[in-house]
Amino acid sequence: MTKTPEQWLEETAPPIRKGGVFKLFLGYAPGVGKTHTMLTEAIRRHSRGEDVVIGVIETHGRKAVAELVTQLEIVPRKTIEYKGAEFEEMDVDAILVRKPGVALIDELAHTNIEGSKHRKRYQDVFELLDAGIDVLSTMNIQHLESVTPTVQSVTGIQVRETVPDWVLQRVTEVVMIDLTPEALQNRMRRGDVYPQDRVGRALENFFRETNLIALRELALRQVAQAVDQSLEQRRDVLEQRDRGAVAIRERIAVCISSNPAAQYLIARGARMAQAMNAELFVVYIDLGQDASEENQRTLNANIRFAQNVGATLARLQGKTVAHAVAEFVNEKHITQVVFGRSATRGWRRYLYLNVIHQFLRDAPAVDVHIVTQEPG
Repeated sequence: MTKTPEQWLEETAPPIRKGGVFKLFLGYAPGVGKTHTMLTEAIRRHSRGEDVVIGVIETHGRKAVAELVTQLEIVPRKTIEYKGAEFEEMDVDAILVRKPGVALIDELAHTNIEGSKHRKRYQDVFELLDAGIDVLSTMNIQHLESVTPTVQSVTGIQVRETVPDWVLQRVTEVVMIDLTPEALQNRMRRGDVYPQDRVGRALENFFRETNLIALRELALRQVAQAVDQSLEQRRDVLEQRDRGAVAIRERIAVCISSNPAAQYLIARGARMAQAMNAELFVVYIDLGQDASEENQRTLNANIRFAQNVGATLARLQGKTVAHAVAEFVNEKHITQVVFGRSATRGWRRYLYLNVIHQFLRDAPAVDVHIVTQEPG
């Protein structure tokens, strides 16, 4: 049946967006200007007649930010008592009742105090978006789940508050707030980021130039990948309609164990998958060797990490790792496999090489990546 021009237009039109628009201001370190830029945009939008409120803004004692906050309506925070002390958190229900057009929610990775409506602030954001409220929010790259192992290896600092990678799938627009490391360090020295008594220690630790360069590169890559994926998705939709076929996607499988260092492998696989817009699988072969409480604890932590970076988990039974992974690769049409390498000497090295050799013998043609794991 021949379609009318109207039917073709209806099919090619962008889908109607459900819920609010989610705009994220992404930085690579505290002090680059995320919150300031977000507030400046909100004030502009308010001046054009949009209904804008502040759900939560953390000024961290920064005078310029505090001055901007006074120009917008603030929804009072909710006081929660916990272990004999009082804490203030964003009042999601009050914002829903107020129902503004736009809500400003600072620090997306924040963990709410026990007794709050949701455990994480991004869950608060999702509820507002579902209610049709647009959200402007901020985050630094080190809080993205798949990036945290890299950040720890580069800076030596463990990031405790994180945002699962799949949360960014809900983001409509990512804006990179960029500043050269030298300019950021100058802000630090002027006392624009932290009080003067904290500046020296900060510049010697997290804010060292080498750290800032690495973090900035990670943030720039994330934004570039988001732009590339958006363009790729639009192009794929048009190409598929033209040729009536679905493009073949790369599929990456990361093989893990109960070793805590497996999170480095998962993070590497997640970054590869993002760069190629590929499907990510994390595969654990149960050989009955992880029955101890400690191994189960670290294995469950690895599994949670895999889920947070958006991977599909495959927990398989098998007599050998090589055979089970080869069967999985064949069944799921995997195109790339990531193995970790930690044992490199003596009989352990021989066993490791034997597993790889058996896999290559049994598996179909795939790309194999051998990644050196950081010590657990």
